[in-house]
Amino acid sequence: MEQASVQDVSAPGRIASPGEDISPEELALAARNHGLPLEALRYEVTPPGLHYVLVHYDIPATDAAGWSLAVDGLVRTPLALDLAALRGFPAVTHRVTMECAGNGRARLTPRPVSQPWLVEAVGTADWTGVPLRLVLAEAGVRPGAVEAVFTGADHGVERGVEQDYRRSLPVAAATGDDPEVLIAYAMNGRDLPPQHGCPLRLVVPGWYGMAHVKWLRRITLVDAPFTGFQQAVAYRYRRSDDPDDPGEPVTRIAPRALMVPPGFPDFMTRTRVVHPGPVRLEGRAWSGHGAVDRVEVSADGGRSWTRAEVAPPGPHRWAWQAWTCVWEAAPGLHTLTVRATDTEGGTQPLEQLWNRGGFGNNLVQQVPVLCC
Repeated sequence: MEQASVQDVSAPGRIASPGEDISPEELALAARNHGLPLEALRYEVTPPGLHYVLVHYDIPATDAAGWSLAVDGLVRTPLALDLAALRGFPAVTHRVTMECAGNGRARLTPRPVSQPWLVEAVGTADWTGVPLRLVLAEAGVRPGAVEAVFTGADHGVERGVEQDYRRSLPVAAATGDDPEVLIAYAMNGRDLPPQHGCPLRLVVPGWYGMAHVKWLRRITLVDAPFTGFQQAVAYRYRRSDDPDDPGEPVTRIAPRALMVPPGFPDFMTRTRVVHPGPVRLEGRAWSGHGAVDRVEVSADGGRSWTRAEVAPPGPHRWAWQAWTCVWEAAPGLHTLTVRATDTEGGTQPLEQLWNRGGFGNNLVQQVPVLCC
C-alpha cells in the first residue's frame, strides 16, 4: 500500500474555472458556516444563534471547568490562568461588530474557491471579558517582544499544512487601549456558546474575524513577526497570479452598509416584493477605520443617490450604526443599492476589487425589488 499524506486530501487554493458551479465541498462549508439572515439587521445586538459563524476546522470539545490559558514566551512571569483567575481581573463589556474577511467572496469573478459568502458574514455582540493589556501587564512583556501569538484549540489541515489555528498581533496592538483587545468569556451576557469559542476567545475591535481567535488556550510573546500559515500564507491581499507574491496582510474592516431587504421575498430567488408608495428602508453600516460618516441609497442601480439618515456612533465606537431613508416605490422592477463612507474617507466601490483569496470584498449591496 502506498503511503498517504495530508497533501493527498488537502488541496492548494485555487480560482474557479469560468462557469464553474459551487462544488459539493463548498456547499458543505456553507452549511457549516452560517451567515446573518439580513432581516436580523433590525437587532442592534445580534442574538448568538443569528450571528455569523466561521469555523475553520471542528468545534473542539472543551471543558470550561478545567480550562487554562497559558501566557508565555518573552514575559517576566509566565502565567497559567483558569476561568476563576481571569474573572478576578476587572471585567469590561464592548459592543463590537465582527465581519468575516471573506464576506462577499462568492460575488467575485473569477471566484476564489472557499467558503462561499455573499454579504451575510457579520454580526454584532456585547462581548464581556478581561482587557488583554491587563493580562499582559500581569505577565510583564519583556523588551524585544514584537508580537503576541494566539493559539486556539481548533486543529486541522489546510492546503497541506497540519496546524492549530494561530494568529498574531503586534505588541502595540495587544497592549493598547484604542481599540482595547479583549479575552472574552461571555457573549450578550452569557457564557460563550460552543461555536463562538467557549470558554475563551479573543475580540479585536475593528479587525476582520480571522484575528478573533476562538477557543483561546495560549498567548506567546515572540521576538520576530509570526510566520504561521494563517498569518503569512492565508489572509493576504494577493492581486496577481504570481505564486511568490507575498501580498498585503488583511487587518481592519473596510466600510460596508447592508440593507434589511424591504417588503417580502420570493422563496427561491429572494427577490423582494413591495407595494407602490413610500417604503421605509433601513439597515446597518460599519467600518474598522472609524465611524460611518455617510450612507447613500440608490433606486436605479447606482445612477443617482439619496442620502440616508445615519445614527451617531454613540458610546459603542466599534459597533455598527443604524441608517434609514424613505423610498417612493413606483410599479416596476428596481435594483436598490446602498453604500457607506467612513470618517477616514473610505467608501464602498461600485465595481469589485479582486484578490486571490476573496478577502475584503466590500462591493455595494444590490437588492432586486418588484413593486406591484
